[in-house]
Amino acid sequence: MTARVLVVDDVPPNVKLLEAKLTSEYFDVLTAYSGPEALEIISREHPDIILLDVMMPGMDGFEVCRRIKADPVTAHIPVVMVTALDQPSDRVAGLEAGADDFLTKPVQDLALFARVRSLVRLKVMMDELRNREATGAQLGWEREEGGSQEADFPADGSILIVDEQERVMERIARALEGVGDLTFMAGGEDVADRAREKNFDLIIVSLTMRNTDGLRVCSKLRSFEETRHVPILVMVDDGNTKLLVRALEMGVNDYVVRPVDRMEFLARVKTQLKRKRYADKLWENFHLSMQLATTDAVTGLYNRHYLTSHLETRLAAAHQAGKPLSVLMMDIDHFKKVNDTHGHAVGDLVLKEFANRIAKNIRGVDLAARYGGEEFVVMMPETSTDWAYMIGDRLRQEVAENPFDVGASSGPLKITVSIGVATSQPGDLPAQLLETADKALYDAKEAGRNRVIVAGQD
Repeated sequence: MTARVLVVDDVPPNVKLLEAKLTSEYFDVLTAYSGPEALEIISREHPDIILLDVMMPGMDGFEVCRRIKADPVTAHIPVVMVTALDQPSDRVAGLEAGADDFLTKPVQDLALFARVRSLVRLKVMMDELRNREATGAQLGWEREEGGSQEADFPADGSILIVDEQERVMERIARALEGVGDLTFMAGGEDVADRAREKNFDLIIVSLTMRNTDGLRVCSKLRSFEETRHVPILVMVDDGNTKLLVRALEMGVNDYVVRPVDRMEFLARVKTQLKRKRYADKLWENFHLSMQLATTDAVTGLYNRHYLTSHLETRLAAAHQAGKPLSVLMMDIDHFKKVNDTHGHAVGDLVLKEFANRIAKNIRGVDLAARYGGEEFVVMMPETSTDWAYMIGDRLRQEVAENPFDVGASSGPLKITVSIGVATSQPGDLPAQLLETADKALYDAKEAGRNRVIVAGQD
């Protein structure tokens, strides 16, 4: 996976060295020699990842990182601190400033490429979610004012720790006290399977277990649908670069090196938890946007666009399987009179109650949609004409025999519905099937309303 990488360092040879290494791996490299220059390039070019030197005159790397993460436009860009500093306190300071990781000079090629690719993969996923959220906002789907950032979310959650050593688990429990709900598993080949049974916000896996292959655990976690998007933090021995690289390549999100510094460990855990909460919120907004895009605001049924798209798919499947697909085209009789007499607010309540009655009188495999105005359609896969007629007439009776109590001043309203039934024929297109049902509905209206007419039957 290629990406645009910004290298920031006040020492030109360091910049040239990283630029050469990254270019050899087909990354597109931008360069800056000071904090202010880096910020200007970031605002203009929006790189995919930033390799940022810590020790720079004037504005150091910590301050640059803080400014990047404080700006909603650039806060999502991963920042890797490149530094000669190796004290845990320095790493904690960087993590608190918003850095995603550290690389220690001299930078090892394997670690460099693995970390860049891992963070770019994460950014691509987050960018896709953010773009979907932005699309929803442009279409007026978002209900919350303003956008949220990763830092706005709490750093707590449900955490699974996988390690064979009881004393290690005890130290982790002390380090993470108050952070969230902790679950411990002492290894075993079925760890990943057991992890699927609960919705964890973070999974911590030791790669130094003797009786359990930690890498295989991570691989299985990434293969299961339930755990595919759960962040994984691994614990690895200092100097075991190859093992760490393999972990990053299979999708591990972060790591700590043993012996583990408590403050760095806590900072990395909190970062992953915040990121998980942020990603969950983006997914939630996306699903809300999809719901709003495919459903009718008044009735809660699917809208016409979703119906026509889904009907095309189901009709093709019906033709291939040689099975019938029937539709009911329905129209509330004299609905204009309801609006004119009682107002549109009561009219909307009638539409909503009618939708509720449709839902109660059709099967789970059927799909109900508001087609427009007071017209509704029910699509019924693998349904013969006789069965569709029976369902339609049952619904007609339910409506006619039970007045709608919708708060009208005159009391419950007597409502009736006319229904046209059509069943697919070989070669029918969705538009043809709907048109046939609409003609049957017209015949029901012409015949006196409050009745069900099957297309093609006199």
